[in-house]
Amino acid sequence: MSNEDYLKDISEIKNLMNKSSRFISLSGLSGILAGIYALIGGAVAYWLVNNHSYGTLLLDGWVFRTCLLILSLVAILSIITGILLTTKKAKKNGEKIWDISSKRLIINFLIPLVTGGIYLLIILSQQKYGQAGALMLIFYGLALVNASKYSLGYIRYLGYTEIVLGLFAAFLPGYGFWFWVVGFGVMHIIYGIYMHFYYDKKKP
Repeated sequence: MSNEDYLKDISEIKNLMNKSSRFISLSGLSGILAGIYALIGGAVAYWLVNNHSYGTLLLDGWVFRTCLLILSLVAILSIITGILLTTKKAKKNGEKIWDISSKRLIINFLIPLVTGGIYLLIILSQQKYGQAGALMLIFYGLALVNASKYSLGYIRYLGYTEIVLGLFAAFLPGYGFWFWVVGFGVMHIIYGIYMHFYYDKKKP
């Protein structure tokens, strides 16, 4: 066996092990759409604040509660879109959507995310609204980093970015809204475009 054949066999074995341990059918297009949803939601929230609160967001007012509802709808719509497009991509690639790798991915993603969601609900019930955007970014970033070892490693860097933006949002609460827009809107679009054209288009 020549060195080239040996290296080729090693590469094939590595690819098979990677596919068996990682869920690789995540859709880059779902990231783009999630970013667009976030920008639209942010634009609506910004319009509400400037036209109904005179540019000042009262934490106990109906505008703030409406903004929180909009952000929640953005998250729900993004999750649904991600599930639908990822399922479609997995079927197209002849891969199982529900196997050991996808189960590990979901479990490791949900542990930080659900923990953060519960904590967020607790502080909101105590009318502590100021750090809501920062906490969303931080716990979402932690969820991405935690799940990255069972999926494409690229999402780890998106997770790091979300965590850093969340910390800045916590340090500068007056700009928390804009950090949220950058994290969930702009960064998702950048990540989604990269994944769509680098991975989805080039990798079978």
